[in-house]
Amino acid sequence: MLLRVDNLKTYLRAGDDVVKAVDGISFEIDRGETFCLVGESGSGKSITALSVIQLLPKDVCEHPSGNIFFKYRHDDETHEQVDMVTLDEERRRHIRGARIAMIFQEPMTSLNPVFTIGDQIIEALQMHAPTMGHDEARQRAIEALQQVQIPNAAERIDEYPHRLSGGQRQRVMIAMAMACEPDLLIADEPTTALDVTVQAEILRLMKALQQRTGMAMLFITHDFGVVAQIADRLAVMKQGVIVESGTARRLINAPTHEYTRKLLASLPENLQRQKSVNDSLHRGSDTALLELKGLQVYFPIKKGVMQRTVDHVKAVDGIDLTIPQGQILALVGESGCGKSTLGRAILRLTEPTAGQIYFNGQEITTLQRREMQPLRREMQIIFQDPMSSLNPRLSIAATLTEPMKVHGIGESNEERLALAQALLERVQMKGEHLWRYPHEFSGGQRQRIGIARALALNPKFIVCDEVTSALDVSVQAEILQMLLELRRERDLTLLFITHNIGVVEYVSDEMAVMHNGRIVEQGPTDRVSRAPQHSYTQKLLAAVPRVEFGLQQ
Repeated sequence: MLLRVDNLKTYLRAGDDVVKAVDGISFEIDRGETFCLVGESGSGKSITALSVIQLLPKDVCEHPSGNIFFKYRHDDETHEQVDMVTLDEERRRHIRGARIAMIFQEPMTSLNPVFTIGDQIIEALQMHAPTMGHDEARQRAIEALQQVQIPNAAERIDEYPHRLSGGQRQRVMIAMAMACEPDLLIADEPTTALDVTVQAEILRLMKALQQRTGMAMLFITHDFGVVAQIADRLAVMKQGVIVESGTARRLINAPTHEYTRKLLASLPENLQRQKSVNDSLHRGSDTALLELKGLQVYFPIKKGVMQRTVDHVKAVDGIDLTIPQGQILALVGESGCGKSTLGRAILRLTEPTAGQIYFNGQEITTLQRREMQPLRREMQIIFQDPMSSLNPRLSIAATLTEPMKVHGIGESNEERLALAQALLERVQMKGEHLWRYPHEFSGGQRQRIGIARALALNPKFIVCDEVTSALDVSVQAEILQMLLELRRERDLTLLFITHNIGVVEYVSDEMAVMHNGRIVEQGPTDRVSRAPQHSYTQKLLAAVPRVEFGLQQ
C-alpha cells in the first residue's frame, strides 16, 4: 500500500456557506497501480487530488475528519508512513514534486508566462536535487521534452509557454511532473488537451515509466476510453462521495449504480446509435456561409542580434474550404497542425498572410477593425482554455451582459440580466451563478460559461475550439445535444475543432483532417471515419481510445 485515504472530508468555506466538496471517501492505491477517479464536473475529483498533495489554501479549506496515509521514501531508500493531513509544511515540501507529483488540468494557468519552459523544468529538477549542475539539469529537461514528443526539443526548450499550442503546453506539464520520477503521480485530466495520437503515446509513456519505476498513478479523467486502456481499479464520484468502486473491467461491463450507468450511456459511442434514428437532423443548405480561398497564416522565425526573419512557420498553408449555411464541419488533426490558428484567422483574431475569407458573400479579409465590428455579433468563438479566456475580475453577470450592451441587445440592464440567466440555465447551470467569479467554478463549469457567452449575441457562425475537452461525458452529451438543437432552431453554422473522434462522429456532417497546415482529407463524416483514404487519417483513427464493452471480467 502506497497511499490510503481514510474517511476524508474536505470542506470549503465561501463566505458564510460551507461546501462539502469531499464528504467521507476512502480508497487505497498500491505501488505500481493505476487508480482512476471518474465523475461529473464539480463532483470532487480535483479537490480529492489537491487534498492528497495538500495544495488547498488553508484559509478556505478544512478537513473535519479523515487521514491521508502515504508511504514516504527517504533518500536512503528507507520508508516511513506519514499522514499528509497532520504533517508539517516543511516536510510536505520535501514530498511534493519529488515523491508525489501532479499534472494540472489547465497548463496555461500552471506554467509561468515570464519563464521559458526549460527554466521551469530545470528549476523543478534542481529544487529536488540541489547537487545537480545546470548543464546536467538542462540535458535532463531536453530528454523529458523528447519523451513527451515535443518536436525539436533542444530548440523548443527556450520557448515561452504562449508560443506553444494547448496540447504542447500540456506535454510540458507532463514532462515537468515526470522529470523527478515520483512514487505517486496525480494526473488531473492530463490528456484532455492532447490529440488522440499524442494521447496514445503519452499513455504508453506513463505506463512504461510506471513499469520501470513502480510508480503509482491517481488518474482523474472523464474519458472512459482512457479508463479502459489505463485503469486497474476505478471509483465513480458524485457530489463529494464515491458511489461505486471496483476493477475497471467490472465497472465498465457490469455497473451496479444508476449514476455509473448514466455516465456510460452518455458516451459518444452510445449517442451515435441515437443519431441514426433522428430524422430531423439538419444537414445544411447549398448556400455557403463561409468560404476560404488559398488562406495562409505564416509566422516569422527571427534570429540573430538584429532579429532578422530567416524562415516562416507555415501554420496555415493554402486552405480552400466551404461551409454551407446550417452545417457542422469538424476539423481534426494533431496538436500544432494549425486547427486553432485557422479558426482564429477566420474570425480575424489572427491576421491572414494571404488568401481570401468570404462570410455570407462578403469578403472580410481586408476589412478594418471598425468595419469588422458589426460582424463580431454574427461570428463568435468558444475558446479551448476557459480559465484564460474569462476575465477573472468580472462576475459571470458582467461577462455575459457586457457583449449584449456593446451590440445593443436588451433595452435595460435588467432585461440583459434576465437573458444572461436564461443562457446559464440553457447550459445546465443555475441563475444564481451570475454573481460568482470564474475561479469559483470547476473547469467544466467554466467551459459552459464560455459557451453561454458565445451564444449571448445570437450569432450565425461559431468556431468551437475543443469546447467539450474539459467536460465530463454526461455534460458533454448535453452540450452536444444542445448545440444540435440550436443548429436546428437558429440555422446555426459551426466549425467544430476537436481531437475527440467519438464527438466528431456524433455531431458533424462533414469532416476535414488537417496535417502540417494543410487539409489532407475531407468528406462526409460517415465516409471519412469508416473508410479513410489518407494514411495520416488512418493513423489518427487507429489511435482513438475506445471502450470495449463485453470484455471478460
